[in-house]
Parts: sequence; structure tokens; C-alpha cells
Amino acid sequence: MFDLKEFFSAINEIAEEKGISQDKILEAIEQAVAAAYKKEYANKNNIIRAKIDPETGEVKFWQIKIVVDESMLKEEEEGEAVEKEETSQLTATEKQIQQGEELAKKIRFNPERHIMLEEAVKIKPEAKPGDEIIFPLETHEEFGRIAAQTAKQVILQKLREAEKEAVLEEFKNKEGEIVSGIIQRIENRNIYINLGRVDGVMFYNESIPNERYRIGERMKFYLLAVQDAGRGPMIVLSRSHPKFVSKLFELEVPEIASGVVKIMAIAREPGFRSKVAVASTVEGVDPIGSCVGQKGTRIMAVLNELGQEKIDIIKWSDNPEEFVAQALSPAKVSRVEMMPRREMRVFVPEDQLSLAIGKGGQNVRLAAKLTGWKIDVRSESAPEAKVEGGVAEALEENFEEENSSQVAEQVSSETNKTINEQSLIKKQLSEKIQELLKSNGYDEERLKSATKEELMQVKGIGEKTAEKIIQIFQQ
Repeated sequence: MFDLKEFFSAINEIAEEKGISQDKILEAIEQAVAAAYKKEYANKNNIIRAKIDPETGEVKFWQIKIVVDESMLKEEEEGEAVEKEETSQLTATEKQIQQGEELAKKIRFNPERHIMLEEAVKIKPEAKPGDEIIFPLETHEEFGRIAAQTAKQVILQKLREAEKEAVLEEFKNKEGEIVSGIIQRIENRNIYINLGRVDGVMFYNESIPNERYRIGERMKFYLLAVQDAGRGPMIVLSRSHPKFVSKLFELEVPEIASGVVKIMAIAREPGFRSKVAVASTVEGVDPIGSCVGQKGTRIMAVLNELGQEKIDIIKWSDNPEEFVAQALSPAKVSRVEMMPRREMRVFVPEDQLSLAIGKGGQNVRLAAKLTGWKIDVRSESAPEAKVEGGVAEALEENFEEENSSQVAEQVSSETNKTINEQSLIKKQLSEKIQELLKSNGYDEERLKSATKEELMQVKGIGEKTAEKIIQIFQQ
């Protein structure tokens, strides 16, 4: 028994600090108490559960046994003979896969964890294979030092897991949105950003070319992807993604946020120029004026975030010729001719030719990306002559798929580092020792803080082995 008021007050404080639900914390405490009970009063093979009554504070304990039948059991001698015969010529990897499949199908009967179906139906008539049979246990309120330490490690581990899940869920809901963070460090041209509860990463190819990043600077980022990378959530950020521009406009322009004005298409060369096509869903609303704002205040706020990048606001049209003409802004177009194979031939005055093409063909290139048409810019004075740099292909670019692929590769690379490290650790310990640690509730996180004395309490682990484990996990 314990003071319920203080107990739940402590739970509330932890919940607020870690951003974890009270139910998750209470579940973690119950698992910790069950682990302590198992350490002090039960067999290591037992399945022990604990339940705290929120009304009285009373803690009850149960032993759980899984119902099995003959078809689920592995015959020891027969299984070993078959394994030797079938795996003799297999590679190590193939053996691992095969063994894993066999284990998934068959189990070794353990009276401490399992109960045969014939016995189970005597206790619970409707019992079937896979069900749990519950056996109440005597309640104990006193635990030894080792059991208490076990409980402490379990609750810390469970809280870390719960916090990780909470962070993952929180930022998963923010995918495709703008987040703000402080630049923490720069490693191998990748930028690491503090987002509050977790750090995010902006890979080099997701940054804006020639943009300078200073440690301690607060900036806005587009949340590209959230993935579980093993040790914790990997938050992938971007400032070069086309949707970063559209989301910045959504923040600054209420008409876009409300849906009165829509961004229909966007083409971007990060750090240099963007073209944004907008349309109004309500008659009488000027979509370009809404984006620019009074005296240019709204678009200036976006430009200030993007630095030197220029932005052209284009009025979208469902008329292809008109849309292409608008897309070549700020150049003035004389006329547009639709050609076969989704091509537009655009004629401009001689003095507008260089403006229509842009530096290095940038303007016509972005116009082609924006509209989805191949554009051939020609001078009105020489309509039959092709102009150098005046032709741009309508490249079909799927930014979502492109970036998803890149993100997946980069996240996979980071995750593989973790996996390789874990594999190296496993190679340094025998399978027997790994199994002993696992059966006693020692995972990687718990081993990072375990003491030699605690490890030596595990039957089969001596002083030298304990020292080796500590060296591996705490080096």
C-alpha cells in the first residue's frame, strides 16, 4: 500500500514532463513491479503480471500460463535429427532463416510458462490453444535490493520506449508541415536541428544551395519524413523541397490557409527562383494580390525566410496557352501556338527575349516545369529561328516519390549503422550468454547501466563474463 495522492501526483508530473499518457506510465510501473516480484519470489521462466488498483492502491500479482496442445510442441529428438539432415548443406544465413521459421511454428513445452489444453479446460472450460490461464499469487510488499534495482531498470526502459512512441506519433502528425528549430551542429555537411523533444536532421541535398547555417540560429523547416531508426525517431527536414515554399505562403496568407486561394502548381530551383501558380475559389478575390499583400508585406515575409531566392506569382488558368504565357512572367508574350506532342511555341518581342529565357535558361525551364508543357521561346522578329537556350522540356517530376526514395536511402544508411553496431556486440557474446541476458530482462538499454554485481546475480554469469559485458555495452 502507498499514498495514492502522492503516487498519482508523481505520475502526473512524469506525464507532463515526458509527454506520455498517465495510462502508459501506470503500465510501466506495473511491469516494473512484476519484474521485481519475479526476481525476488518467482522462477525466471515464469510469466508474472501485476495490477495496481487505482482506487485502493493495492497491488495484485498473477502467474500467466499459455495454453498449448500436442500439435504446437516440438519433439526434441526428431526435431534435432531433421535439422541436422536438412541444414547440413545450407549457408549460415539460410540456417538462421530456417531455424527462425521452425521456432515460429513449434515451441518447447515449459511447465513454468505453458499448460496443456487438457489441464486448461479443467480450470477454464472454454479454453483454447493460445489462451492465457491466470493463477493468483501471494502478495508481497517487501523486495530486496536486486529486485528493486530490476524494477528501476524496467521502469526506465519502459518510460524511454513510451517517450519514443509519443515523440514518433507527435511528429508523424506533423509530416508535410512547417516546424521551427535551432541548429545544434553540422556534421559531414548534414545539419542537425533541435526541435524541442527530439533532434531532426537536414541532409545536405535537402538544404538550399549557398545558404549559410550558423549554430544557435533558429530557422523554419519542412518536415519531410518521420521514421523509426531503431535508437529513436529520425526526423528528416528540408528547405529545398517545393512544398516548403507553398507551406510558407500558407503561414503568411490567410486566404491560402482557409482555402479561398489555392496553390495549383509550383516549380522551384532552390536558392535561385520559384514560380507559384495560384487560383481563387471565390469570385472577386485576387489570388496574386492576396499572396503579395499590402505593400508586399506577405511575400516579403516568405522571401526573408528564403534569402536570395526570387518568387514569381502566376495566375493559374485552365487554358494551356494562357497559362504558359503567364508562366513566362515577368516577360511579356506576344502570342502562343500549340504544337503537336504537348509543345508550346511562344513568341515574344525582341527586347523581351532574354527575359523570357532567363539566366542560363532558368525562366523558361521553370515555366516548363510549372505548366507541364515543352516550351520553345522564339523572337517575334524571327519566328522561324530557334533561339539558343530557348527550349525547355516539360520534365515529369514527382517530388514526393523522388524525395521519399532519397529519404528512405539515407534513413536506411543511418539505421544500418545501428544494426551493424548491434551485430558487432552480439558477435562478442556467446549465444548462451545472450539467451541468459534476454531471459532475465536485460536488453541493450538496461545493459548500458547495469552493474557487475547485478549481472553476477544471473545464474551462469560469473565475474569475468560480467566485466566483459560491461566493457562491451558501457565502453
